[in-house]
Amino acid sequence: MGSSKVWLYGLPIAALSLLIAAFLLIDPVLRVGTGPPPAETFTVERLTVTEHGFAAKIRADSPEPMVFAQVMVDGAYWVFTQDPPGPLARMETAWVVIDFPWIADEVHHLRFITSTGATFEYTVDVALKTPRPSLSLLVDYALLGIFVGFVPVALGMFFFPVIRSLRPEGLEFVLALTVGLLAYLFIDMTFEGLELAENASALFGGPTLVLIPMVLTLVALLAVGNRSRGQHDGLQVAGFMALGIGLHNFGEGLAIGASFAANEIAMGAYLVVGFTLHNTTEGVGVVSPLVKERVAFPLFAGLALLAGLPTVPGIWIGAFSFSPHWAAAFFGVGAGAVLQVMVEIDRFLNSHVRVGDGRPRFSRTSVAGYFTGVAIMYGTSLLIVI
Repeated sequence: MGSSKVWLYGLPIAALSLLIAAFLLIDPVLRVGTGPPPAETFTVERLTVTEHGFAAKIRADSPEPMVFAQVMVDGAYWVFTQDPPGPLARMETAWVVIDFPWIADEVHHLRFITSTGATFEYTVDVALKTPRPSLSLLVDYALLGIFVGFVPVALGMFFFPVIRSLRPEGLEFVLALTVGLLAYLFIDMTFEGLELAENASALFGGPTLVLIPMVLTLVALLAVGNRSRGQHDGLQVAGFMALGIGLHNFGEGLAIGASFAANEIAMGAYLVVGFTLHNTTEGVGVVSPLVKERVAFPLFAGLALLAGLPTVPGIWIGAFSFSPHWAAAFFGVGAGAVLQVMVEIDRFLNSHVRVGDGRPRFSRTSVAGYFTGVAIMYGTSLLIVI
């Protein structure tokens, strides 16, 4: 590299470095004047109920270190310990453990008081002991995940012979219906992620915690798909479809596991029933692109496992180590994957189904399929109480 190029690249970097150094040295913000001290804030990311009391995982949001001085439960001061001890700096986490003789099925109100006198409240809606990991419980949750995720997807795939016997217009309708299913999943995952982002620490960026992983996932998967541009065969589309639905079912597992961890048993039961019916329609979507392919049983089994089995680790993580910011980011990844599958199926429709008859993208058959897919997913989602 010549000396001219060194100056070309080095001069802007040197100028930017000098500008930053001058800013830090002069500190114009300090010259403007000092305002009130920054407000202390934190986020309770997880609360567990133990035999001896409550344990809250807290993440500090304040720019200055904060110290917990006292903790109140139901209006009375109680002894607590902090692990790790000491001031909690920005972005750091600690477990605050409170010894308290809680009463089963009762509501308890927690108040955290810092050394500056700032107070923060948190409510335990139903006091029940949080399940702890054990082999038997892991097996039970795994069986539940298989019942909710894998089994209904596999049952939906049994419609493959019926779909394969359809005429081109019927196939166009089924594939458009699949796009409608995915459109509903995309909207559902996006809003679920945004809701979780609101409950996460504001330091993670709120909506960007969902939108950035969504865009990055979409771009990455489109790049992978475009490596075989012009060859969007049914097997590739079915694989992407199973992957996108698998990511969505992982999110369903998070919701089920978190509800059981919070001892919301009734909600968990509704989620199980609702997601089971919900996921049967997803199995139809997985096999729809395979109507012109020669497929064997191992392929069907692999697609069913890819689409349905992620529910199992989702339940495990939701029940034992749920974190709102990681869950929000994952929903963003899932939404991006689902959006990419919609693009792949649309390409498949244009190159394998509509191409022969010259039907437009928004023909009456396609539009009917889009609306029917959304309506089916919305109808089955009414059984899910969240």
